[in-house]
Amino acid sequence: MSKEQFIPFLKEKGISLSSTQLAQFERYFEVLIEWNEKMNLTALTEEHDVYLKHFYDSISASFYYDFQPGQRIIDVGAGAGFPSIPIKIVHPDIHVSIVDSLKKRIGFLEHLASELKLENVAFFHDRAETFGQNPAHRENYDVATARAVARMSVLSELCLPLVKVGGDFVAMKGAGSGDELADAEGALKQLGGKVMSDYRFTLPIEESERHIVLVKKEKKTPKKYPRKPGTPNKQPL
Repeated sequence: MSKEQFIPFLKEKGISLSSTQLAQFERYFEVLIEWNEKMNLTALTEEHDVYLKHFYDSISASFYYDFQPGQRIIDVGAGAGFPSIPIKIVHPDIHVSIVDSLKKRIGFLEHLASELKLENVAFFHDRAETFGQNPAHRENYDVATARAVARMSVLSELCLPLVKVGGDFVAMKGAGSGDELADAEGALKQLGGKVMSDYRFTLPIEESERHIVLVKKEKKTPKKYPRKPGTPNKQPL
């Protein structure tokens, strides 16, 4: 997807970008490539790949979930800022926080936010498991997002403890999410979540399968979750 194709493809979905927003995506690409020479942020370095598989793919969450001004979003394991920074550019009135376990990536995100002149963003260097037990953050967010970080049963344990009762968990998955959802049914129930929708679509041009899974937080997450760092991955619920 070229930079030029990016605009009409988003317009088809009801998203019109201002010249400021387009400039932010251009600068995002430049900073990503600059920093990628120093540290491993992405395997994708061609402009058309970044615009399709990082920018457009990240924004696709907002095709199915209605982000509202003032919402507090937490992105778990965002790496180079996906999906929350592209979503923030498109929806400048949301508040975005990112938690990531690698200090260098947090440094990149802080620099990126400065370059893009983003307001109401916060970055935290922590493991998702310990972050989810921190009273300052636990059940403090309207929405949690994660993009293909781990299997649904693991993701749910990392994300749902951060969401307020009545809030939402938006999981961005590839093909095979149906099996993952079936496996995660018990985990979601234990953690206080309920799957409301599983939207399937194909990424334009390359036609690869994607899923946006919307989970409603219906009740408080038991205090023992998330478990100690590493445990959710080794022993999924």
